[in-house]
Amino acid sequence: MTYHPKSEFMNVMISRGFLADCTDYQGLDDAMLAGVVPTYIGYDATAQSLHVGHLLNIMMLRWLQKTGHKPITLMGGGTTKVGDPSFRSDERPLLGPEQIDSNIAGMQQVFAKYLDYGDGPTDAIMLNNAEWLDGLNYLDFLRDIGRHFSVNRMLSFESVKSRLDREQSLSFLEFNYMILQAYDFMELNRRYGCRLQMGGSDQWGNIVNGIDLTRRVIDQEVFGLTSLLLTTSDGKKMGKSQGGAMWLNADMLSPYEFWQFWRNTTDADTGRFLKLYTELPLDECNRFGALAGSEINEAKIILANEVTSLLHGAAAAQAAEATAREVFEKGGVGDDLPTIELSASDLGDGISVVQLIVKSGLAKSGKEAKRLISENGARLDDAPLTDAGLMIDAAALSSPIKLSAGKKRHALVRLAN
Repeated sequence: MTYHPKSEFMNVMISRGFLADCTDYQGLDDAMLAGVVPTYIGYDATAQSLHVGHLLNIMMLRWLQKTGHKPITLMGGGTTKVGDPSFRSDERPLLGPEQIDSNIAGMQQVFAKYLDYGDGPTDAIMLNNAEWLDGLNYLDFLRDIGRHFSVNRMLSFESVKSRLDREQSLSFLEFNYMILQAYDFMELNRRYGCRLQMGGSDQWGNIVNGIDLTRRVIDQEVFGLTSLLLTTSDGKKMGKSQGGAMWLNADMLSPYEFWQFWRNTTDADTGRFLKLYTELPLDECNRFGALAGSEINEAKIILANEVTSLLHGAAAAQAAEATAREVFEKGGVGDDLPTIELSASDLGDGISVVQLIVKSGLAKSGKEAKRLISENGARLDDAPLTDAGLMIDAAALSSPIKLSAGKKRHALVRLAN
């Protein structure tokens, strides 16, 4: 990156490693210096919670607000009914209005942890694009908006082109998505003075379309900025783990499991993640990231504590660290481990240890659990578990038992009172 920004926000984006591309570095930098820049990121309501993959862009909105600008979190109540085809190999399942509203309610819980909402000039606002999309007249929309889009150009965007190159079906419904997203940007500019859209680098084509439409229809200059699509140093998509998505809602993923995800960061990613996911000063991020050997583990604990504190609060981060130290350093059980409770009817005459491993989330299937046992990767109360046919009865659960998969993943099993 050779551009040297003057505005605080652009400096943060570049120095901490967020920025992938910008439609006009100088123009956006000047706008940031001139006054408050209302900025949006859109979130389609495809699940009941946001996940770690969304956290990078949420941190961008947080920095935006901290540097004196106005975040807009746009919930896709309208666009979720269509589905974004960007870099997907298949069509998203279509959701009904009730499920979309339920998902939006679940996602809203997270934003309030990172952004201050209110009526002030830099207070965040939350909007729903169903507000303007649900009432569109199709023929008017085609005439007034559709005429500005070249199908030839739309086919050239990588998100569409990659799907067609693989000869995978792209429905007309999905093909409309980029027009609707472009329309969102124009409406946000018209209604709320929005000047900037941010998103992952897979959104570049959609963002550029919105800038073009806004200029053509209402003659307003707006900007686009994209973040890197993160993969971990071992090539995995950020936010995925053996247990599935790393959700941000505490009722879908416990604060301890969230903390543990960050504690398990690879050595090579620690410094980079400190810059992106915490607010520690850059020199500290660089110093911690440069540690080696066993010292890097303390940097990972700092990373886990900082990220967990932002989402779940400092007390939850401290409890998670205390549990981790109890489990890993002292071989204990720990108070904060993921726990499953079995009723007497669940237990019956006994339940197989393979079923318990699956129920506790340490394996996705019985087959995976058996392989874990056969490869000496499972432990029961810190002792090697070698018998896949072992049955656990009420006597064995007179006190809680600890199951482990490898050295880093643990769960408690106990009888419900």
